[in-house]
Amino acid sequence: METYKLNREFDDPVVKFWIQPSNLSVQTGFPKKNRWRQQHEYIEKLNMQAVLSASQQEDEFVKEFLMTYEKIPVLIHKLIVVEIWKEHIFPELVDLEMKSEVMFPIYMVLYHEAILANLLETVLFHQEVASSAEDSALDLTDYCYRKLSHLIANLPLSTTTRILNIHDCPVLLIQLIEKPPWTREKNGQLEKYFDNKWTVVAAEDRFKLTKIEGQVWLALYQLLMNEDCQHKYELNPYRKNVILKLRSYLTEVMLDQIPVLVNLRKYLEQLSMMEPPAARKELLLEQVPEMRENILSFYEGKWKELAEKQSKKYFNPSKEELRVQAKRWADMYNFDVLENLITEPPKCVMCGAPASKRCSRCQNEWYCRRECQVKHWKKHKKACNLLVNSLDKTKSQEMKETNEETS
Repeated sequence: METYKLNREFDDPVVKFWIQPSNLSVQTGFPKKNRWRQQHEYIEKLNMQAVLSASQQEDEFVKEFLMTYEKIPVLIHKLIVVEIWKEHIFPELVDLEMKSEVMFPIYMVLYHEAILANLLETVLFHQEVASSAEDSALDLTDYCYRKLSHLIANLPLSTTTRILNIHDCPVLLIQLIEKPPWTREKNGQLEKYFDNKWTVVAAEDRFKLTKIEGQVWLALYQLLMNEDCQHKYELNPYRKNVILKLRSYLTEVMLDQIPVLVNLRKYLEQLSMMEPPAARKELLLEQVPEMRENILSFYEGKWKELAEKQSKKYFNPSKEELRVQAKRWADMYNFDVLENLITEPPKCVMCGAPASKRCSRCQNEWYCRRECQVKHWKKHKKACNLLVNSLDKTKSQEMKETNEETS
């Protein structure tokens, strides 16, 4: 399997020529097979390289190219397009009861949203990149709000300046803390979602924060403690009462894990003795995000027609096309590259201990010792055989084609 290593010479033309706005219409190119797949592959490679550069503290040339060629708004536009596709066209495709063979190409469109979101998350860490988003930052703000509010089914949409006053994100994040979707009770045991799976939490680790919980608290800290945010946030009695609920969560155990929250606790004590200021009576001119509304209004009433066209032209690949595309994806997600992206050492799939061994057949599951591998084999056998058989078929087909070409 050939290993790629992205570099400036590769990324420059990719960013300049291949990252172009997407369109939902079949005729204008959203799912023109080869072009969309190439864009998907290139954006995923840029995403992997951006994460690799950031994690290893190397030259982050991907974000430089995205800024130079003004591609941040394009990536945001593509993100919005996939979101709308998922909301309006994907359900129509499901209703068409398509063959199981085409489910993987459909999944790749859904996965494309995650790739775009991850690439934007990595590069927008830098202030200059965030500034280059310009007006599209409004669309990205609304996108993030929709995703957060989706996690809380009973949360009413706020309608009272975007992050602070229109969407009231401080209150939204507090709702997440009160009803955390990453925590659940199952069979009498507490489970938390981290490392991309639900994990049973031991009694002594019950109050240990996961990465997701830490990110929520740090986001809240910035929104409530940043001087500029404090000036712009219109504090009223309702918001004050909701914010003060945070005091019960700021225990010594919490402060030991995120010491900077000591300042937040002091702020809350001061806030409890303050009266909210009178409501402002002033004229506000507000910018409005346009990407999503423009797309929705242009395709209004055409969702079913688009779904039917896409089911025939894109989500109807032949066996040969599926085989070729599977090989391209296998080359893109090769183990040599993916291992460089692992920020933490692999863990045993059975006991969670640090792992140094993995299945010699499929190379997919990690184990700390042979005993754990033997215990897990009954569960792993079916998936392992499926992966190995698929690779064997691909290799056999390649050898057959090579022999036919040489004969």
